[in-house]
Amino acid sequence: MSAHDRGVGAAILKRLRLARGWSLADLARAIIAKAAELGQPLDASVASVQRSVARWETSKAPILPGERYQLLLAHLYARGADGQSSLGAGSDFAELLDAFAHLGESERRLDELRTLLVRTLTDSGGGLLALLGSSTQRALSSALGDPSRLDESLLDTVRLAVHDVNSQVGSVPFVRVQLLLAPIVESCRRLLDASVPEPLRPGLQAVAAQAYTLAGRAAFETRDDAAARALYAEATAAAGNAGQPWQRAVVHMSHALVTLYSTPGLDAAQQLVDAAVRDARAGESVTVRARAHALQAEIAARRGAEPNADAAERRRAERHARAALALAWYDLDSDRDGDPASSSFSPAHLRGFEGVTSLYVGDPHTAHDYFADSAAALAAPRERVQRAIVATDQALARIRLDEPESAAELLHGCIDAASETGGRVAAIRLRRARGDLRPWRREDWFGDLDDHLIESLGA
Repeated sequence: MSAHDRGVGAAILKRLRLARGWSLADLARAIIAKAAELGQPLDASVASVQRSVARWETSKAPILPGERYQLLLAHLYARGADGQSSLGAGSDFAELLDAFAHLGESERRLDELRTLLVRTLTDSGGGLLALLGSSTQRALSSALGDPSRLDESLLDTVRLAVHDVNSQVGSVPFVRVQLLLAPIVESCRRLLDASVPEPLRPGLQAVAAQAYTLAGRAAFETRDDAAARALYAEATAAAGNAGQPWQRAVVHMSHALVTLYSTPGLDAAQQLVDAAVRDARAGESVTVRARAHALQAEIAARRGAEPNADAAERRRAERHARAALALAWYDLDSDRDGDPASSSFSPAHLRGFEGVTSLYVGDPHTAHDYFADSAAALAAPRERVQRAIVATDQALARIRLDEPESAAELLHGCIDAASETGGRVAAIRLRRARGDLRPWRREDWFGDLDDHLIESLGA
């Protein structure tokens, strides 16, 4: 960090304190009180903490607060001066994280702080509007009362709030994702039914499609299939009205994966994947097109592995799957400058689909290597759910390679991830892996795995 950056960070910290009407000693006392409230009392006097505050805010070589002080400051500023929880854009909490960034804190640590505060607020029953700053909450309430007041700035903020909720997937359980999304989903519904400025309606439709899609995924993960179907129907309609085919393709793909695990057979999921491919080919996102082709490959491979598939059908399914994978790689290797969804799908994700194809209609050795590479690359917190799914598939490949105990060792970590996130797909795959391990049910390690499954997932 440059001296200028550090100076900006110090100035933000000072501004936040003064906006609360706090002196240096007042903030020191607030920090000590918050530490005691959290059950982590500070062994320091007010004067000592006050000197630390002064070092953070000085215009001459300010320092970054230590991790413990960062946490205490985060808890203090997660509530606005009015006492309401607020973590969104424009909130004191968001300003605090910006100050830490200017003072040299890493993105990873900032993400950890944000996730921790989201967990805390939803634990305490708050957080319904936590990802919308207090000014945004007022603006949204005003727009709901008078839809003509909706403007591009408010739309951008709501879009960012949906993105922030999405970034929590894998870090917090899906029930918390639902809690955070609920007011956004309801606000989108009310605004879409109102007379908002016509030029803003396509943008509102796009934001609504994103919120409904994520809410549909969360409803599925928490085993509310009826709500999931209704939300996906709303998302499909909103994305269609937004006028961007790639956005509707994203909805279809999410819906297809949900359908794959909640509806018997492959036909319903196949129809959604085919619709996603059509929309993706008509849209401007090459990345979305790659993901659609990858899903097409998975469906084809699964068809080849159906119990009633003969050798010819299996070979045909493998050809179709390999062709779709080749198209997906072609798309990912294309120029994606300006792609509106460039971060939504990566080579690590695609290697997972290659592994699925090899698992169903190819060689388990090859499948295992693809899964291992994919799991190693899916390192971000947002990718934790996908990493657990890929690692479970890797364990399935080990079972087919006659390495059952090694598979069980891998599955223990997958159980922990599925339990902590509430991931339904990972749980379904885990139960399938357990079924494949039944020939070894008399082994001690199988009993340990079974106990872990029952304790963590209830099955």
